[in-house]
Amino acid sequence: METLSAGTNRDAETPLSDELIEWADFVFVMERAHRTKVEKRHRSVLKGKHVIVLDIPDEYKFMDPHLVRLLKTKMRRWLPIEDK
Repeated sequence: METLSAGTNRDAETPLSDELIEWADFVFVMERAHRTKVEKRHRSVLKGKHVIVLDIPDEYKFMDPHLVRLLKTKMRRWLPIEDK
């Protein structure tokens, strides 16, 4: 399994691109507003793709322990995640 991270803002360290969406089987976003951005900007390459909203407020700092726990919990449905 391969994963990549990208941001929905154009000034993100790695902005989401059409190429990344084409590469992905699933696109996970934290908030519904992120899904709306993705759908507006990348409509032409989203056909057949799954955009999944995790319903996690985008208010955490990078690698915040609480965010990591939330992500592990929410992602269990799609990924084999071990608790460590």
